Amino acid sequence: MKLQFKWMPLLGTAAFALSPASAIYAAPAKIYVSVQQAQQLMYGTSHFAHHPIILTKDMQREMRSASSVSHPFDGSRIWKTDSGKWFVVDEVVGKHEMITYALGLSAEGVVEHVEILEYRESYGYEVAHTAWRNQFIGKTSQSTIKLNQDIENVSGATLSAKHLTDGIKRVLVMFDLSLKRGQHGS
Repeated sequence: MKLQFKWMPLLGTAAFALSPASAIYAAPAKIYVSVQQAQQLMYGTSHFAHHPIILTKDMQREMRSASSVSHPFDGSRIWKTDSGKWFVVDEVVGKHEMITYALGLSAEGVVEHVEILEYRESYGYEVAHTAWRNQFIGKTSQSTIKLNQDIENVSGATLSAKHLTDGIKRVLVMFDLSLKRGQHGS
């Protein structure tokens, strides 16, 4: 009997550690696809030319105003395909951690693809689901692109959903301010 008594607390601890409820609190960050894999998913065997940009303070202000994203945009993660389409990598804060995502844009700046590259939060990963990401397809900088307006919220992932929505809006505004006007680097 003593042996069973000694093992019971350990079994209880192990059972909790392996239970689905504990997974909610201990879910690790997830890398879904690399930049190269996302490029291939979006545009197959297209050739990608690196097209970094430098944003002026006025451009940054317009992007922040349109999207409310204050985290700096990295203009070095932009590529153009041989067919004139664009591939842009950006990151936004989820609730506490960064979410890295990529947009595939038509030559006219219409969203064709959204991929989550890396999700570091311990919950709220539902924003990586295809159905949620597909809400952005067809959007442009002139679209509303607001959570709970033309983009549905994700229960349990409200901040991640809001920040990704705002991030996508800022990339589209950046497209209009720089890429559409041909102000990108070589």
